[in-house]
Amino acid sequence: QLQLVESGGGLVQPGGSLRLSCAASGFTLDYYAVGYFRQAPGKEREGVSCISRSGGSTNYADSVKGRFTISRDNAKNTVYLQMNSLKPEDTAIYYCAATGRYSDSCPSYAIDYWGKGTLVTVSS
Repeated sequence: QLQLVESGGGLVQPGGSLRLSCAASGFTLDYYAVGYFRQAPGKEREGVSCISRSGGSTNYADSVKGRFTISRDNAKNTVYLQMNSLKPEDTAIYYCAATGRYSDSCPSYAIDYWGKGTLVTVSS
């Protein structure tokens, strides 16, 4: 079965950190750009970050620049999102997504695989 599985979500206080993991099952991530999207209650889904197939190129939403870092370990078939200095407005379900149609970007219309999501709650 071809799927992406996220883990690492949870409850954290403002200013805290979490690391999300996105593991691929049934296929190799080597040939995919991989990104994270998030959807907060009552809001539309938004792109958070994307990493190229090689890992040499990354991009971030303005709202998370300087706080979040995306990385990948192709040997482990896994992509990570390190989230630091978390704010209440970062509260959302975070989805991992992979596209084989672009090498260094992750437009939502081109996503081939979506994970089921992991909940991140930032609250005191």
